[in-house]
Formats: sequence, structure tokens, C-alpha cells
Amino acid sequence: MATASKSFILPDLGEGLTEAEIVNWLVSVGDTVVIDQPIIEVESAKSIVELPCPFAGVVETLHAAVGDTIHTGQPVITVAVEGATPDADDTAADDADSVPGTALRGDPVAAAAGSDAGVLEGYGVGGADAQRPARAGRFGRRGAAPGTDADAAAPSAAPTAAADPAGAPAATGVAATAASPSPQRLDDAAASAGTSPVVSPLVRKLAHAHGFMANTLQGTGNGGLVLRADVERAIAERGTAPVGVAGPGDTSTPAAARIASAEGDIRIPITGLRKIVAERMTASRRDVPEATIWLDVDATELLNAKEQLQKSTGERWSLNALLARFVVAGLKQWPILNSSVDMAAGEIIQHSAINLGLAAQTARGLMVPVIHGAGDMTTAGLRDALTTLVETAKTGNFPNDQLRGGTFTLNNYGGFGMDGSAPIINQPEVAMLGVGRILDRAWVVDGEIVIRKIMVLSMVFDHRVCDGDVPSEFMGFITKCIENPIALLGGL
Repeated sequence: MATASKSFILPDLGEGLTEAEIVNWLVSVGDTVVIDQPIIEVESAKSIVELPCPFAGVVETLHAAVGDTIHTGQPVITVAVEGATPDADDTAADDADSVPGTALRGDPVAAAAGSDAGVLEGYGVGGADAQRPARAGRFGRRGAAPGTDADAAAPSAAPTAAADPAGAPAATGVAATAASPSPQRLDDAAASAGTSPVVSPLVRKLAHAHGFMANTLQGTGNGGLVLRADVERAIAERGTAPVGVAGPGDTSTPAAARIASAEGDIRIPITGLRKIVAERMTASRRDVPEATIWLDVDATELLNAKEQLQKSTGERWSLNALLARFVVAGLKQWPILNSSVDMAAGEIIQHSAINLGLAAQTARGLMVPVIHGAGDMTTAGLRDALTTLVETAKTGNFPNDQLRGGTFTLNNYGGFGMDGSAPIINQPEVAMLGVGRILDRAWVVDGEIVIRKIMVLSMVFDHRVCDGDVPSEFMGFITKCIENPIALLGGL
């Protein structure tokens, strides 16, 4: 029976992620694979996932090695499929991988006709793509039909940030005017001139802000792909300032262009999770009018309650589990703190479900895994969910679903020996409670100075959502629960 080569293209990983690093190959050249068989483990900026093969056959080519970074729209593996005929888009994908500078151009979601940019199951596509017939297997074929405008044919593939606090932050600005063409359109306009492929919209935007198009550069990525480092290098060489910004006080030029490199300097690429964290923290500080309040709290009775629980149940209890219980109870009384902001619609979205995020320093960096449905859990249920998070944090291999959908974050930085902090809001959430270390301190009780276990609570909140009275009342409630845990029983 005749065979044909089929190339599996790295699919849209969702939530604005455009690249992934290969962690492990699960197959080798010559292996026989079946539909939906896991073939590769990749690490995106959010998690490590296995990708399944969309067709059955014999592995012909592995297009990258462990440790390589691959981008959406690039071939991952080529399989010889029996009884199949090569499609034009499969041939184009193979050519793009083998000939430098001919990789898929522009946004891979709206690449030239015949490109294969599959979508991972669970993310799906919308708009015009939803009307297109699906291919065999788990992945669908995407691309503009002949004679259609690529911009009009390509729907947005990223879900809204309101549903994913671990994803890219939601845009809150107004749309660009017709007099200021977007970087995407500038790149599309030059795509037919033999220019370089550009995947990331952020790379296009950075180049456009400095007065040139990213796809006019010689890319250093696979297949000539233009990376952010290429754009930053061009900015440094040209000495360009962002369009509309000039003057000696300008600080937008990359540091490498302002500070001469010295012997022994080490350049550390901002990639993967660190890149996502940097972008989201910057957006939060820029977009959110946040305010911070803090309070010293006597945690002596909380520690006593923890010991009594452990003795009476014979089970291990953590302070975080009890604090999470207090937070959930407080959010039910002040639900406005369990919200997000939709500036495009001019609305505050007060969420019905309490999905509690826990800031965790993992082996992969800072992450905020989420306990979904925390508002419906018992104290023991919260404890067990927290225990699972702590175990998973050792590797940082949280599934994508556990890194999105949070509505409020609890951040215990006492483990790092810190008393307090002014944490950055985890957008699109509107508040975060921070917990400092517990120390023996002199404290006045019933008019006498005694030694007590004291901690510092700090809370940051979005001033667009509420004034200081609501978070102050919330903090007061949490304080009473910590200082007298049995008082919580009155509200249950």
C-alpha cells in the first residue's frame, strides 16, 4: 500500500503561548505510532505537557532535539502514513523545515493557505474556523482559504485573561485608530517580499514601536524565525526610540544599549515562565491602581488550635489550611474581593465561585496553582487540596487547568523569613492576602506585657473595585479568626 509523509505542526498551545521547549521525546525514528499516542513532552511558559500524534504510521523525522525551542506553526515530527496522499500543506511544512528562511510566515494561526497549525483538544477554535470541516484525529487544519484576507479569516485563539490568571494579562487599552496601522498588518503587507517569519505579536509590537518591521530582520531562530532578541539587537544598533517618544530622559532603550558590557558579565535570556512572569507583573503595576494595608496579628491561639486539631484527629494540619479556611469565609462575606475587572466592558465581574490561588515558589519559578471550588470545600478538603499542591510544587508540573481560573490569591512568604510585603496583584484578580513569618514578640494582653506569637498580615487590592473600608473589614475578620479561631464557628 502506498504511503505518504505527514508532518505534525506544533499546535496553538492556547493563552497566547507561541513557543515551547522540548523536554523529552517519547518516540524515535522508525517507531510505529497510533493516533493520539503521546510522542513528545514540551515545556511551555506554563506547564509541561505531552502532545499526541494526530495520525498513525512510522516515524520518519524528529525535527528538533531535546532542549530545542520550537514555535507554533513549525514541524515537530514527520510520519509515514499508509494509504494517504501528501497534501500541499504537508509538502509546504516539510519545505519550510528544510529550507532556511522559508518557514511559515506571519501569525501561524493565520498563516499562508495550506499551513497546518493544529489546536490542542480542549482549546478549540471559534469564528470562521468553527465552520471548517475537521481533519482526522485530534487536530484540525487551519489556514485562510484561497482568496480570503488572512486578517479576516483568523480568529483570536487565546482565551480571555479573566478566565486565566496564569495566562497573559488582558488588554485594557482602547483599540488602535485607523491612522495607526497595527504591527500585524505591517508584517502581513511585507510578507510577500521574501521577509523573515515572525510568530510573536509582542515581537512585532516592539519593532513597530521603534519604527521598523520585525520581518525585515534576519532571524536567528529555527528557519530564520525572528526572535525578540533579534529585535532588541536591531534597536540597540539603530539607536531608535519608540515612535512618539524622544529625549535624553528616555529609558525605553534596552539596558544593553545604555550600559557597556564588562568582562565577566553574564547574559541570562528572559524566556519561558520568567518571561511570562515579567510581562504580567509589569502589566499589573502599570494598569492597576493598587493599595496595600497591613496589620500585626497575635497568632498564638491559631498555633494552639493547629496543635489541638492534630491531637484530636491524628492527622497533620498546616497553618495554610486554616488560613485558607478563614479566607474563604471572609470572601463569602465580602464577595466584591472575589472579582475581576473588565475594562473593555466597563464592568466589575463578581464571581460566584471561590477559586483560591496559592502563590508557590516551584522548581520552575513562581506559579499560582488554583484550588477550584474552594468555597464549597470543608476545612479537611482544603487541607488535602493544599497538600497536593505542595507536592506538585516540588516539580512545578501543574496541569494547565490548575493554573487558571483563580479569583483570589493567598501568599505565604513567611517561609522565606519575611515579615511583610507589598505584593503585586495577580491579574485579573483584584486582591491578594499576604502572610509573614511568626515571631516571639512582646505584646500587651489584659494590661500586661507578655510574649506572644506575632505575624504580619498584608493585603493589596485594586482601588477600581472598592475603597479601603472593604479590605479593612476583611482584614479585621481574618485577624479575629487568627486571634480567636473558635470565633469562626459562630459564622458557620
